[in-house]
Amino acid sequence: MTVTEHIAPETTELSHEEIRRYSRHLIMPEVGMQGQRRLKAASVLIVGTGGLGSPLGMYLAAAGVGRIGLVDYDVVDLSNLQRQIIHGTGDLGRSKLDSARERILDINPHVHVETYNVPLMSDNALDILSSYDVIVDGTDNFPTRYLVNDACVLLGKPSVYGSIFRFEGQASVFDARQGPCYRCLFPEPPPPGLVPSCAEGGVLGVLPGVIGAIQANETIKIILGIGDTLVGRLLLYDALRMTFDFVKLRKNPDCPVCSEHPTLTELIDYEQFCGTPAHDRSAYASAAEGAVPLIEVQEVKAKLDAGEDIILLDVREPHEWQISDIAQATHHIPKGQVLEHLGELDTAREIVVYCKTGGRSADVTKLLREHGFLRAKNMAGGINAWASRIDPRLPTY
Repeated sequence: MTVTEHIAPETTELSHEEIRRYSRHLIMPEVGMQGQRRLKAASVLIVGTGGLGSPLGMYLAAAGVGRIGLVDYDVVDLSNLQRQIIHGTGDLGRSKLDSARERILDINPHVHVETYNVPLMSDNALDILSSYDVIVDGTDNFPTRYLVNDACVLLGKPSVYGSIFRFEGQASVFDARQGPCYRCLFPEPPPPGLVPSCAEGGVLGVLPGVIGAIQANETIKIILGIGDTLVGRLLLYDALRMTFDFVKLRKNPDCPVCSEHPTLTELIDYEQFCGTPAHDRSAYASAAEGAVPLIEVQEVKAKLDAGEDIILLDVREPHEWQISDIAQATHHIPKGQVLEHLGELDTAREIVVYCKTGGRSADVTKLLREHGFLRAKNMAGGINAWASRIDPRLPTY
């Protein structure tokens, strides 16, 4: 059963105020009264209220989608405001769900908003997703992307996919009933640490607006049953070159979840599958942090003050050194070049590795220890922790 077959617009009425509100839709023959009733009768779940979830929530509300679900557990941080336009300066420290719900209802009070203040996980995904017509993936990590995909396949629901990084974005619609799923495109996740997050690699502020709007557009088309969706196609957007390209996708006859004879018939441990945590409340995240020796910034400061002979290794990118820098850093080697510069380091000396918040430096610390630098440690929290606890003159970013 398709989304449009499931929705019964004839049982939904529009008030006079709603008719005025949606008048620019109603005069379009592709939408009209029946289409607008269908939008009002529809339900959409948005996973994540960050960069992609912001335009998604606002545009779907403005379009008149009657029931919108939001899944998130984070709070609004100052670094979010460069791209997460559903939140404002006055929302700093607030729950993203509260902020997003308030903004959506301000845009359209006729929308019913349901919130789920939990990380989406294997033990709750099917329950949360089951009552929605369309699922929109606004997440930023591989475990949750695979989780959303597999749950949608098992439930027979379409998933509207989007991803962003620096100046590039992707979008598609995965619906195993009529085309490939996410696993058909990416059978295996990339090796842990290979693809940096937006927090580590950055993202152009307007990029999630572009991709999020495309996801909203696809969602509306799915509900209305009009146009050609991105099922079977992957859209590639390059903001620097201002180009849109498409890659044709095919269903994998051996896909473990959406083939005729699937081997995956229930949700699994996606953090273990991807080798990375899905969120900072994850037990897997704690285990990953414990995989390499940690050293707190206060202990590093004490060692430096005592004149101990340590190597303080900054593995951030060169442009990050211009934002903030620890004066006592002895070596600046970007993460991707560490192997080429092992000869500059000394296995006999204690090495303290740091980056922005500790993710990249954990990978480098593990790499160094595998190559005989057994006294290498990862500085917990990175230079942002140093700025917060040791030297407040430095900015956090």
